[in-house]
Amino acid sequence: MSQSFIVRLTEQAAAAHWGQNTQLSFDQSGALIHLTEQETLKNIQKSGRAIAAQGIKAVQLAGDAWCTESQWAFYQGFVSPKQLSGVSFVENAQSDLAELAQLQQAATWARTMINGTADDVFPESLAEKAAEFIQSLAPEHVSYQIIKGDALLEHQWVGIHAVGRGSDRKPALLMLDYNPTGDATAPVAAALVGKGITFDSGGYSIKPSEGMLGMKCDMGGAATVTAGLALAISRGIDKRIKLFLCCAENLISGGAYKLGDILTYKNGTTVEIVNTDAEGRLVLADGLMAAGETGAPLIIDAATLTGAALMAVGTQYNALFGLDKALVRDVQQFAEDEFEAAWPLPLEKWHQQQCPSAYADTANSRAQKGGGFGGASNAAGFLSRFVPNEGQGWVHIDLAGCFQDSAGAQWAAGATTMGMRTVARTLLEKA
Repeated sequence: MSQSFIVRLTEQAAAAHWGQNTQLSFDQSGALIHLTEQETLKNIQKSGRAIAAQGIKAVQLAGDAWCTESQWAFYQGFVSPKQLSGVSFVENAQSDLAELAQLQQAATWARTMINGTADDVFPESLAEKAAEFIQSLAPEHVSYQIIKGDALLEHQWVGIHAVGRGSDRKPALLMLDYNPTGDATAPVAAALVGKGITFDSGGYSIKPSEGMLGMKCDMGGAATVTAGLALAISRGIDKRIKLFLCCAENLISGGAYKLGDILTYKNGTTVEIVNTDAEGRLVLADGLMAAGETGAPLIIDAATLTGAALMAVGTQYNALFGLDKALVRDVQQFAEDEFEAAWPLPLEKWHQQQCPSAYADTANSRAQKGGGFGGASNAAGFLSRFVPNEGQGWVHIDLAGCFQDSAGAQWAAGATTMGMRTVARTLLEKA
């Protein structure tokens, strides 16, 4: 059996023949990552990516210079859709191996879901796999229900049904209850809502081929909040949490929803469809109302919602929105505490009026490319129509950073899991 490749950290500069300011060098025993004072974790992650790019399949981290966060940064750079393991962590005084195992467990599940094909991860299977994953962590504390197909209309979940009715695979809403209190009447401390579009063609507002290629990732919000809940459970959260995954395939057929359709939501809001590719907000509206019905004082939703967020913050950040400014500031701090990058974008009450309709209370977008100026804020404004308490206690995460279309210096192509730790920390701190 071949031995693992040894990787060590050092504060010493590389030998001169490796070049000035080299961050990665090699010797007879393996690789040396040369630490710098600036962007330390990012550079360690880049080194992990560079080592993996050499075709090395298994590494052993060694030495006392590693800590929990530096080991996790290396792991995040090393793994890829084809290689979800291969890093052996080192045990030392600065490292929490239990925490690393919990991070890896949640991240591996999220990556498997987000990188999986639409044939393997379709609406009902996503709901089932998420429920099975959370149930495996705390079987005595988890119960769930999956509402699918036309049964969604019986419960007035019209957005999920409309978006998913064009597919042969039925749309589904997962309603999961994690209740470690042992009290069936215990209040719900927090509710999570995830966008679970398992494939997004754009519907009749069809995407170009190159824009459709990565759209198996459009359930990244569902995977992120599920993995975030899993991590919070592993870290010992003892509050009652409810999870809502809004799952559908957005496809074209004779039964698909169309431009000009008007949906009447459970809260009475009417929505004109001006863009079938602005479907994420339509399914999240149902999930947010379901979350509101629990009475939870904290509601977190996460979604790969808008290209506008990508344009605003790039793929290295997630975008944060909320009418509750104090909560948005807290979540930004929690993201920083968890070494995930997040940045707030504007959201005010008047953003609810930014997608006007002559036929309904609102349109689901603007009939302009990309939804027009301020598209990410306008989408968040649409969502704010469906949350309780004038938006107090609600934060929306537009997951610009959860997926990479192609490999770069820091990440492999595919899922990054960025946002998972933010969700977990917010639950632990605010629920």
